[in-house]
Amino acid sequence: MTGPVPLPESVPDTARRDPWRFVRPLSHRDFRMLFGAVVLSIFGAGMWAVVMVYTVIGAGGGPIELSLVAAANAVGRLACAIPGGIAADRLPRRLILRVVELLNLLAITSVAVAGAFGAVTIPHLTIVAFVLGAGAGFFYPAYSAILPRILPPTQLLAANGLEGAVRPALQQAAGPAAAGVIVAAVLAPAHAAWGIVAAHALALVLLLFVRPEPPADTDAPSEAPEGVRGVLHDLREAVGFTVRTPWLLWTLLFATGWVLVFLGPEEVLLPFVTRERIGEDPRLFGFLLAIYGVGGVLGSIVVSSLKLPRRYLTVMMGVWGVSTLPFAVVGITHEYWLMAVCLFLVGFGFSYGNVIWGTLLQRRVPRHMLGRISSLDFFVSLALMPLSMALAGPLAAVVPIEAIFIAAGVIPLILGTIAYLVARMPKDELAHPLDH
Repeated sequence: MTGPVPLPESVPDTARRDPWRFVRPLSHRDFRMLFGAVVLSIFGAGMWAVVMVYTVIGAGGGPIELSLVAAANAVGRLACAIPGGIAADRLPRRLILRVVELLNLLAITSVAVAGAFGAVTIPHLTIVAFVLGAGAGFFYPAYSAILPRILPPTQLLAANGLEGAVRPALQQAAGPAAAGVIVAAVLAPAHAAWGIVAAHALALVLLLFVRPEPPADTDAPSEAPEGVRGVLHDLREAVGFTVRTPWLLWTLLFATGWVLVFLGPEEVLLPFVTRERIGEDPRLFGFLLAIYGVGGVLGSIVVSSLKLPRRYLTVMMGVWGVSTLPFAVVGITHEYWLMAVCLFLVGFGFSYGNVIWGTLLQRRVPRHMLGRISSLDFFVSLALMPLSMALAGPLAAVVPIEAIFIAAGVIPLILGTIAYLVARMPKDELAHPLDH
């Protein structure tokens, strides 16, 4: 196991409490280029969340067609999660990031061009969604794997904290809000895709300025197996460690169940609930996603400003379970302000728990397999995402929307309680204390 090296007793307390630690990674040129590209890519993804919805509607689609497009994105992520993690350990990370960003650029450009001629179709959007999902499956394992190669170990947590705060701010707040305004202004939703094209083009340019990694990989095993046998060995090692680690295994199982019951209603049904109960103005839905993202930003900032809880697993599972309860209210109320407050609380709790989770992976997973465990986490957590997306639309045709949202809000608390007890997390966290 890897862990932090405590500062000597002689080190002044001011060194222990660096008020600028959160932004220290930005002092490194390559990280600035890489992080700038990630910021632009995330912003583009946030815009796509709204543009995709209204482009599907503009192409004559409804809940079922939106389910199809959303599910294609999820299938792409899921199919490439494990290959993406293995590739990140075996290929130049910089090359992977550039290729993914180029494919993202080409995919979104095809939507913008087709929109200019009024030729956007549901099959076209489905293919684009799959490509974007597949790219995410390769991009983020490579991003995670390149950080230890361009930053000192003491700044990795701060770098992850920056990404954790920026992601909801852009993907769920600024991106959707900007897209909602643009879609409302240009009327043709596909025309707003040009804004996403610009974001991905700038991201690709920044990635071209990231310098080659140092040739030495000091944290890799000295005799790593190669070829197909090596890939299978890598995968078996990661799976074996996960199965033998109850807190890790049951947290991933909880995440799988959470994705199944929550993401479909959030991604597929929430836009239609907003249109039917509040109004058809795209800005209404965009600002709801923005408020959800603001909650995520504040959740990340708050938990990052506090010491890691002594009962870290208890706090993480408790926050995750309780924070989904307000989502049940979203499916019942017709009040816009109440929907906004509830989504803010959901976003706050989700990000709060995620920051603790990311820290635990870094603190309690052996460093030499952290990349594979991260990609396995990505894969297992999203295993049922395509099914959730695909079922949400058809289910809404036979089950009251209110019942679906109540289930999505309550079931995660039940699943979290089961995971917490079966994995004996209270005993585990006391047996493995982490310094703050």
